[in-house]
Amino acid sequence: MAELLAAFAKRGSHVARDTSGTVYDPEVAKLVLEELLVEAGVKILLHTRVVGAITDQQNRLVAILTESKSGRQAWVAERFVDCTGDGDLAAQAGCQFDVGVGADCTCQPMSMLALLTGVDPHAVREFIRETGSAAKRRFLHLMEDAGISPSYRAPTLRHLHSGIYSIMTNHEYGVSAFDNAAVSEATIRARREIHDIVDGLRRLGGAWQEIAVVATAEQIGVREGRRIRGRYQITANDLASGLRHKEAVCRATFPIDVHALSASGNLEIDQTFKKGGLKPYDVPYPALIAADVDGLLLAGRCISGDFVAHSSYRVTGNAVAMGEAAGRAAATSALQAVLPHELTWERIQAATSSS
Repeated sequence: MAELLAAFAKRGSHVARDTSGTVYDPEVAKLVLEELLVEAGVKILLHTRVVGAITDQQNRLVAILTESKSGRQAWVAERFVDCTGDGDLAAQAGCQFDVGVGADCTCQPMSMLALLTGVDPHAVREFIRETGSAAKRRFLHLMEDAGISPSYRAPTLRHLHSGIYSIMTNHEYGVSAFDNAAVSEATIRARREIHDIVDGLRRLGGAWQEIAVVATAEQIGVREGRRIRGRYQITANDLASGLRHKEAVCRATFPIDVHALSASGNLEIDQTFKKGGLKPYDVPYPALIAADVDGLLLAGRCISGDFVAHSSYRVTGNAVAMGEAAGRAAATSALQAVLPHELTWERIQAATSSS
């Protein structure tokens, strides 16, 4: 992650440099990531989705099926890593998983982000997130005074570069990440809300009179899908105690961040888990190993954990570290002809640091 942030800062605007790469231009990020993959010899297939999985008699994942403009294709490999976010590959392979919280499996809401232009950063400085946590409240009050009621009650405006901003001010509640019709409907609603909000801001005049939408995200942002059952489950208690684990692949520091599960807030779930705040905790290697199918590793928000823990480890900074760990484990496992669950993290580190 440190390497990526450095690249985003070097290739980006003064905003990216001033924030050490944490506020970056998404187009710069796309370019950097693709260049790194190509340089590393990774074969990239865009516009391709996993639609099936094949296991052998020993319950080891041996092939996956994908569909794209090239039709249906099968891919064999020694090891696989599920980085789909929603645990699509693991589910196809027959792994058990958990979803959301409560009897209704309610998940955190989705959000559509957008890029905006037409505003002078100095004129709206008090509403830009990087000026402090109060910026969100000021932005919400500005909207409400203008008769705008955003579905996300902590609207976030970030200045990326020149006259380009990102905005996150949308919540889509009760949408399943693996219900295509529901996600499609949520995407259409969210895009409409963004344009309505921008139209409302424009009517304020003054600094906002030229504000316009440059682009809405390619896909709606999903906070929560399947949590695949692994060989260790990260729990709320682990966060409360600041778990230290001998097989830690990284240490997570992002806060417990449960977005409201409905427009009425989080009244329906117990909030006691937030008492005392977050203690930095370890993400153990066994949480990245599928429990039900051999030869399958997990990375990102679909790893093994409960609802509360997921609200912290689900973010990009942690996902990048998990991806690096899963990649190291997959390579070591294949080269040493042992399954991922037969390795210790210490053995993986020793093997990859010497190569």
